[in-house]
Amino acid sequence: MVTDTELRPSTTAWPVETEQLRVKAGRHLAVDGLDLRLGVGVHGLLGPNGAGKTTLMRALSTVERPSGGRLRLLGEDVTNGRALRPLRSRLGYLPQHFGFYPRFTVREYVEYVAWLREMPRADIPEAVQRAVERVGLTDRADSRLKALSGGMLRRVGIAQAIVNGPAVLLLDEPTVGLDPEQRVEFRTLLRELGQDSCVLVSTHLVEDVVAACSDVVLVDKGRLVWQGVPADLTRLGEQGGVGDSAAERGYSTLLANHRSAA
Repeated sequence: MVTDTELRPSTTAWPVETEQLRVKAGRHLAVDGLDLRLGVGVHGLLGPNGAGKTTLMRALSTVERPSGGRLRLLGEDVTNGRALRPLRSRLGYLPQHFGFYPRFTVREYVEYVAWLREMPRADIPEAVQRAVERVGLTDRADSRLKALSGGMLRRVGIAQAIVNGPAVLLLDEPTVGLDPEQRVEFRTLLRELGQDSCVLVSTHLVEDVVAACSDVVLVDKGRLVWQGVPADLTRLGEQGGVGDSAAERGYSTLLANHRSAA
């Protein structure tokens, strides 16, 4: 069963809205007729491997072009070419695998991304410093990226995604490589960001979603299985299912019910 989230955006348009969205990954239809509305807040995107999560994130970031249906971001249709450039300056995106120049320092890389997003030049130094501080890399701001650990690089990726104060923030597997303490700090940061922005976090870690998100979106084979609040996901798991926690059991129960009804 699909339930509509109660999170309403502060404007007349949803920050993220799809209607029968279809997106291909190569020749494969990875997102297949997806209807979704996301408002201000933190939304956790769950689903098994191959569910279409990364392809959906790439479409929402305007990296992949939809092959059918409708996609609107911040009230703009992404098929409107003239709207794309100003729209992209209001997005933040951390892909699952992000590229970087190894000889850049942390500060130089985040500055470079701020420039790409066409931030006013005078605002960039302060914005970069704030983003680096928020991910806990102040003491490594002048370190070259090639000298950083995998977890630190992931935090650099988060910093570049938030440097422009995006209205829509898309994070694909952001906690990969983070230790337990850093994950807890990241959850706090997510809750702060979700006060003013629409944040979508794709992850396999159900517990992170329950702890940090105000809304849960579950997809499978490119289709919406369920959308609701973490408390409802946990309650479903109290009735049984597979997993080490009530939230994980709720997740597995929803998938099993969806697949048996298909």
